[in-house]
Amino acid sequence: MSKVTTYKDAGVDIDAGNSLVSKIGDIVKPTIRPEVIGSIGGFGSLFSLAKMDYKSPVLVSSTDGVGTKLKVAFMAGKHDTVGIDLVAMCVNDVIVQGAEPLFFLDYFATGKLKVGVAEDVIRGIAKGCVQANCSLVGGETAEMPGMYEEGEYDLAGFSVGIADRDNLIDGSSINFGDRVIGLASSGVHSNGYSLVRKIFFTDGNYAIDHVFPELGVPLCDELLKPTRIYVKTILHLKKEFTIKGVAHITGGGLPENVPRVLPNGCAARIESRKWEEPAIFGLMAKLGGVPRDDMLRTFNCGVGMVIVVPEKEKADVLERLSALGETAWEIGTIVERKKGAPAVEVID
Repeated sequence: MSKVTTYKDAGVDIDAGNSLVSKIGDIVKPTIRPEVIGSIGGFGSLFSLAKMDYKSPVLVSSTDGVGTKLKVAFMAGKHDTVGIDLVAMCVNDVIVQGAEPLFFLDYFATGKLKVGVAEDVIRGIAKGCVQANCSLVGGETAEMPGMYEEGEYDLAGFSVGIADRDNLIDGSSINFGDRVIGLASSGVHSNGYSLVRKIFFTDGNYAIDHVFPELGVPLCDELLKPTRIYVKTILHLKKEFTIKGVAHITGGGLPENVPRVLPNGCAARIESRKWEEPAIFGLMAKLGGVPRDDMLRTFNCGVGMVIVVPEKEKADVLERLSALGETAWEIGTIVERKKGAPAVEVID
């Protein structure tokens, strides 16, 4: 009789996958909006727009991942925050255009499924969705032996939002004299971790739980702080103030993300002394000998989101941001862009 070989023998445990699915229902329940039709488990996810109050609705979509920040999570054995990062990287890109995030889907891929780890990740995703007021309507868990190192996984996220076409925030009305307001980040967020890991672990050979005096907490706690989600804040401001432009400060930092919302002929003059830069950035610059320009183009350096408002509204906007629990600063001004000059000038 020939040898019997099963799918499990090949490294794929269908029962483990089913066990995870059975746990997901309760995890995602707090995220479900009334527009969601049906429940987790179908071939496709259903979301009704019928009762939404939009005159000329436009759907806005985004997809992203967490990048090599996951490597830090693997080192620390901590998996309950990277899901928040995953949601943040998508919904923050949707909100910059003034769109309300509606729903979210995730993709979790690993070599060998560990149900407890996957459950932690999905709990984080659900927390992020609650923060963004969007529904976790579905996802995919892929177990692929041989594709990933033992104990590792990868994540991708997908978000869809909605806005009225006439109320999209596109930066087209930005003009000279408008003010640039920066909203504080929680730290490194989810960009630049190839450089982060080189500084601390490849070159520095520091332990994942090393405590630097400048930080006052174990390194893993600092590096795994989840990316801030600014959705509710921006939606609130949009209702009462003139928000001319919004930029999510991700890879490329201020110099490469702010120009994405500036119209031709406009530049942003930004002063770094106007905001408080978290200690982690100065520590990395010192340990790695990283030039200031590289720091600004790799990391958010303390500013996770930028909004552009009329000069006459800046004080009220800053006051409201404080009331909403945000730390924010007026960090710059929109000026005329001279020929050959950069679109963003950051002055130390």
